[in-house]
This record gives sequence, C-alpha cells and structure tokens, in this order.
Amino acid sequence: MNILISGGTGLVGKHLTKLLQQKGHEVAVLSRSKQTQIRTFLWDIPTQTIDKEALEWADAVVHLAGTSVAEKPWSKARKLDILESRTHSTRLLAKTIADLPTEKRPKIFVGASAIGYYGLDTGEALITEASPAGKDFLADVTVKWEAEALPIEKTGVRLSLWRIGVVLAREGGALPTIASPVGWGVGAPLGSGKQYMSWIHIQDMARMLAYAIENEQVVGIYNACAPSPATNAELTKGIAKVLHRPSFLPAVPSFVLQVLLGEMAQMVLGGNRVSCAKIQQAGFTFDFPELTATLQDLLRKA
Repeated sequence: MNILISGGTGLVGKHLTKLLQQKGHEVAVLSRSKQTQIRTFLWDIPTQTIDKEALEWADAVVHLAGTSVAEKPWSKARKLDILESRTHSTRLLAKTIADLPTEKRPKIFVGASAIGYYGLDTGEALITEASPAGKDFLADVTVKWEAEALPIEKTGVRLSLWRIGVVLAREGGALPTIASPVGWGVGAPLGSGKQYMSWIHIQDMARMLAYAIENEQVVGIYNACAPSPATNAELTKGIAKVLHRPSFLPAVPSFVLQVLLGEMAQMVLGGNRVSCAKIQQAGFTFDFPELTATLQDLLRKA
C-alpha cells in the first residue's frame, strides 16, 4: 500500500514508518519542507494548503501531527497552538479528501487522538471508549480534534481514531524524563503516587496503527494503551528495580509540582485507568502487555 503519514518525523511516526517499510509498504510524509530521507508531500496548516497529489497517491493516511502538550508551559498562545495544530490540520485533510473524486480517495484514515479525552483525572474507574468526555483543557482539545475527523466517515473512507495513552520509548517521550532522576538515585513518586498512568510500548503503538491500516474490521474509536495500567508509584519503583537504584524518597508534594509546572501539573497529578479490551476483541495482541517486561526492554543498555 501507499501510506501517507503526517507527523512522520515524530517519535511514533518514525517507528511506524520503519515498521511499515519492513512490511513492504511505500511510505511518504506530509511536511512543511522537503525531507531528504523519505518521499515528501508539502502542506501548510496555517494557510490550509496541501499538495492534493498526496491524498490521490495514498491508499492510507495516518494523521499524527500536533504540537507537543508537554514541552513548554501552557501560556495562552501555547494553548491555542496545541488546539489549532490538531483541529486545523485534521480539517485540512478531511476537506481535501472530501473534494477528491470517490475513486481517488484513500481507503483508510487513521487519526491520532488521546486518552486526555476522558479528562486529566478519572481516578480508579475503568475507562472505556464509551466513557464520557472530561471538562478540562486537554479534554476540550481532544473532543474538538476528533470532531474534525468525523466528517471523513461520510466520504466512504474507513475511519479509525486512536485515543493514545502515554507512549513509552527509549529515545523520547515520558520515559527518559521519568527515568533520569531515578537513575541518579533521586527519583520519587509524584503527588499521591496513586494516580494511574495508562501506557503503551512504542513497538506496540506502531504495531497497533499498522493493524488498523491492514484490517478492515478496525473501524471507529479505540483506546491505545496496554492492558496493565500502573500507578505513578508502581512506575517509579519499577524503573528503580530495572536500573538497580534505590527508591525510598518521599513523594514530591502536589503543591511543589503546581508551582513548578503551573496548569501542566494536572497531567502528572491526575491519571486514567483505561481499558484496551476493544482492540483486543478486534484481534490485536500485545508484544508488551506488562510493565516490568516493557521497562526491561526499554531501559536495558543498548
């Protein structure tokens, strides 16, 4: 298949590209500038322009683009960028697909979303795809993000949206940030330490998206996380055990995190215990369903 990826140079995009190429698919990326290592189609989200040939070429589209929610403080301008990088890019793709003749449209659109849809803190309740949306900033972003993709269904293109949990990877994302202080012997749980984190190994994340592309029964909204959510304290202790480091420091108080991170502190002080039963029922099996094996794989010395 010809597979077009937005956000193809990001953490998930790179792993997905490698996997799809190993499977024999042709992969191209959407980018604002030409990439040297891979076929590139140009687009510009602020001006809502795109090379229409990209979507005529593609049998499948994987839309992963979006400004990071964790790299910078949530100023008013940053919040707007987080929202519009997702909604405006999805709107551009949806409109371009709708404007194409039926025979030239992609067969499948796989869109990223996030478990932030459910709210930053849903406690110990087991969350499914049918659970209601939250009321905070990231929930609002995610609701609007998904809404921009839903019109694609009316074009006859198979639509699959993925509410992605915390992606654990060796080379980026949350894990190196969490593991670094543990490696120095100063790691500690955050806040109560009881908040759940619904995580997924980067390898399974890429495999899940590839599964969505290749299997016609995968339609609609799915949670993308492993079957064993962990509390913040369990994650910290698990990392310490794998790295052979002590884990005895008291938890970092919530108010300290709120001073350091501002509104972003909600992301680490809250949590979600999210079910992945729906995608398992659709036939997907995990290579890394358990946290300990995941940490051993990702934190072992290369």
